[in-house]
Amino acid sequence: MKFVSIIMGSKSDYAIMEECAKTLEKFGVPYELIISSAHRSPERTKEYIKKAEKKGAQVFIAAAGMAAHLAGAVAAATTRPVLGVPMESGPLRGEDALLSTVMMPSGMPVGTLAIGKAGAVNAAYLAVQIMALEDDELRVKLDEDRIAKAKKVELDSSEIEVIL
Repeated sequence: MKFVSIIMGSKSDYAIMEECAKTLEKFGVPYELIISSAHRSPERTKEYIKKAEKKGAQVFIAAAGMAAHLAGAVAAATTRPVLGVPMESGPLRGEDALLSTVMMPSGMPVGTLAIGKAGAVNAAYLAVQIMALEDDELRVKLDEDRIAKAKKVELDSSEIEVIL
C-alpha cells in the first residue's frame, strides 16, 4: 500500500500537523503519523524510515521547531521525497526552524513549506500532487478541488462585491 509518512519532532507539533493529516484524509490518501526526534531519538527515526519505506511510504513529511533537524535527518536516511514543515516555536517564532529546514547541503533536498498551519496543509497537498503523478484518481480529485476553490472565491465575492 502506498502512503504518506508524517513524522513530528514532538507532541506539541500535533495541533498543527493534524491539519496535514486532515488534508490527506480529504483526498483519501493513507498516512502514518508518529513522533520521533532527530535529536532525542535518532535511532528510532532511522529505524522507522526504513520500515516505512518497506511498507510503501512514498513521501515523508517532517515537522519540527527550533533547531528543526528532523527533515534533514529524514532526507539523509531516504531517497524518497521529504517535505519539511517548520513549526512556530521558541523566541524566533519559527524563523530558526525555517532556516534549518531550507538550508540543506547540495544533494540532500528537502522541499520546505511555510511555517505552521499553511505549511502543514500545503505539505499534504504537495504529497498528494507527488502521488498523483502515478494515480489518475488522485489527479482527478486535485482538479476537482481546484475547481471547488475557484467557485468558492466567486461565491464569496458575489456576496459582497460592488461592481459599477
